[in-house]
Amino acid sequence: AYGDMENIRSAMNQGAFDFTTKPINLEDLERTIEKAAEQIAFIKQAQKEHTQLESIQNDLHVAQEIQQTILPKTFPPFPELQSFDLYAYMNAAKYVGGDFYDFFRIGHDRLGFVIADVSGKGVPAAIFMAISRTVIRAIALTENSASMCMQRSNNILCQESVNDMFVTVFYGILNIHTGVVTYCNAGHNPPVLMKKDGSVSKVPTTDDMILGAINDAAYHEKELKLSPGDNLFLYTDGVTEAMNEKHELYSEQRLLENCRTLAGKSPKEVVEKITETVGEFVVGAVQSDDITLLSISYKG
Repeated sequence: AYGDMENIRSAMNQGAFDFTTKPINLEDLERTIEKAAEQIAFIKQAQKEHTQLESIQNDLHVAQEIQQTILPKTFPPFPELQSFDLYAYMNAAKYVGGDFYDFFRIGHDRLGFVIADVSGKGVPAAIFMAISRTVIRAIALTENSASMCMQRSNNILCQESVNDMFVTVFYGILNIHTGVVTYCNAGHNPPVLMKKDGSVSKVPTTDDMILGAINDAAYHEKELKLSPGDNLFLYTDGVTEAMNEKHELYSEQRLLENCRTLAGKSPKEVVEKITETVGEFVVGAVQSDDITLLSISYKG
C-alpha cells in the first residue's frame, strides 16, 4: 500500500493483516508480524481442537455401539415360548442415552421386563444407565418380588449416584402360564393396557419413589391380569413429551388414542406404529429426549 488510503481501507475491509505501507514503518511491520504469528497460532490451535473433536466423536461412536449391544436385540427373544410375544426399541436423542429396556427369564414360568429413564442425557446418563441396568437385572434374577427388587436396587443406586442422578423404572414380572403381571412403578410413566376388544387404559401406579434418590425407601407392588390377545405397552417420557415446531406435546391423550387403533396388533407393529406417529407429529423438530418403547402381548 503506497500511502493510498482507499487501497489500505479496501485491504483491511477484506480482512488483510499481512500488509505494510511503503515506506516501511517499523512499528507497523512489528504489528503485522505479531498478527501473523497470532493467526498461525490460532490455526494450529484450531487444528489441535479439530483432532481432539474427531477423537471424541470416535469415542462416542464406540460408546454408542457398546450401549446398543447392552440392549437385547433378538426378537422374538424366546421363540420356544408361545404364550407371549415381545418387541422393544430405543432411539437416543444424542450419541448415547439414558433410557433402557430389558427382559429376562426368571425360572421356568416367569418373564421379568423393565423400562427405565435416567435423569439427564448424554454420556453421564449413559454410564448411570449401564449401572442401573446391571444392578436391576442382577437383583431381579434372584428376587421373587417386584417391590423388593426395586427396594434393593434403590439402596445400591443411592450409593452409586453422583450429582443427584436418579432413574425412573417400571418393573414387571409376567407369569407366562396365567397372564398375571406383578409390577412396581418407581416414578415412571404408567404403561398402557390395550385390551383385545380395543379398550385402552393406563395401568394404575404404585406411587413409588424414583431409584437413587432416598435410601431405604419402601416400595410396593400391584397385580393385573392379561387375557389372551391383550397387550401391555411401556414407554418413556420421550414419547409423550415429544414436541413439534409449534411447541405442542405429543401427550398421553394422543398416545392413548393411537393405541386404541392397534388392538390385536403384534408388539412389533405396535412399537413401529407408535414410533411412526411420534415422527409424523414432530416432523421438522429436533428430538429433545430419548425415546424408548416396549410392547408385550399375551397369547395364553
